Amino acid sequence: MVIKAVNPATGETLKSYESMTLEEVNNAIDKTYETFLKWRDTSFQKRAESLKKVASILREEINTFARLITLEMGKPIKSSRAEIEKSAWVCDYYAENAEKILKDEVIETEADSSFVSFQPLGTVFAIMPWNFPFWQVLRFAPPALMAGNTVILKHASNVPGCSLAIEDIFRKAGFPESVFKTLLVGSNQVNAIIENPHVKAVTFTGSIDAGRHIAKKAGEMLKKTVLELGGSDAYVILGDADLEYAATTSVASRLINSGQSCVAAKRFIIVEPLKDRFEELVVNKMSTMKIGDPMLEDTIIGPLARHDLRDNLHGQVQMSINKGAKCLLGGEILQGKGAFYPPTVLTNVKKDMPAYNEELFGPVAAIISARDDDEAVRIANDSQFGLGAAVFTSDIEKGKQIATNEIEVGCCFVNDFVKSDPRLPFGGIKDSGYGRELSHYGIKEFVNVKTIVVK
Repeated sequence: MVIKAVNPATGETLKSYESMTLEEVNNAIDKTYETFLKWRDTSFQKRAESLKKVASILREEINTFARLITLEMGKPIKSSRAEIEKSAWVCDYYAENAEKILKDEVIETEADSSFVSFQPLGTVFAIMPWNFPFWQVLRFAPPALMAGNTVILKHASNVPGCSLAIEDIFRKAGFPESVFKTLLVGSNQVNAIIENPHVKAVTFTGSIDAGRHIAKKAGEMLKKTVLELGGSDAYVILGDADLEYAATTSVASRLINSGQSCVAAKRFIIVEPLKDRFEELVVNKMSTMKIGDPMLEDTIIGPLARHDLRDNLHGQVQMSINKGAKCLLGGEILQGKGAFYPPTVLTNVKKDMPAYNEELFGPVAAIISARDDDEAVRIANDSQFGLGAAVFTSDIEKGKQIATNEIEVGCCFVNDFVKSDPRLPFGGIKDSGYGRELSHYGIKEFVNVKTIVVK
């Protein structure tokens, strides 16, 4: 099998790679296990020094890595640089905080001594997507490594250069060679990797169907999983919201990574009296966003990562229109090279439409009207997904109440767009998956929470 990196802006093949054989994969996993037996005894200080070096390399070579992201998956170059900087931030966070987070927890009992110790599991298998090719890997790998685990990575097949570059960074930073290992393989080898006895846990970000398959296989092998399976984030604009601010923030969120973000705003739920004005604001703002060459500094919307993804998105838009949605902007495939799709606004979106029920991975906003604030919250929860959401209101206490107790998601923001932060846990509920990344919750997903009692 040949793995190709293709520039989605031009259709040009950047480089081809030979997929690893199963024998090569198993040999690589054996080495990560052998390395684990030594790495788990390495001091936190040594681990942190190497991880700090990873952050330094990311910042020193930010333009090189950003260009690689943009070439392989089409992210606008300014956003690619922001992704590298954020990846460096998460490395710094865990280098500075992992030892404190994982210190023994003393619990008073009748025994002379009782405490909880957090011990590494072994080799963790990461299956990562293409949309944030550095960030997705580096929000998982640093906490796993700082906890004493080793990591093997099967990255998305359209970003092999990014995958190999990340492995090279860890090597240059002073990590032992097989602490972090990239496996250039297709999805057909995932089952065999999960079955390998040296693999102790699996983390996956991607589609619901793939997540179910991976969870089933890992379950058969009794191996821990963390799943982040995307979302259809609802941005609820209540009747007392600052409409200009809400529209500006919602559009900015919808167009993160050209709309290819799990936590981008996807469903704009607006109370009926504000609907017409909100539509006008959203259309005006979306229509001014520059689409084009992702290497240009002022480009906001680059190509989608692959042509098939663009075609699938267009199919969802057209089916929604055929079922009665009204297209206020865009909605037609752009002519010429590249997997480009224009900023698109759909309104009158109803329950039986893809724009209501499915995740639209691209620059398409779906406007859904509600009779009042209570119905807006109900519509927000009327989804198989439960990753993120936002509430816009001038009543902060009301916003906190709705965000905390009423909207069914893993993270909810009041008067801001959803974003991940190394200091805060990230993950979803319902079909958006389970488990958490980041913060102290993320680093404790892949450890043995071990009780010690001495008498």
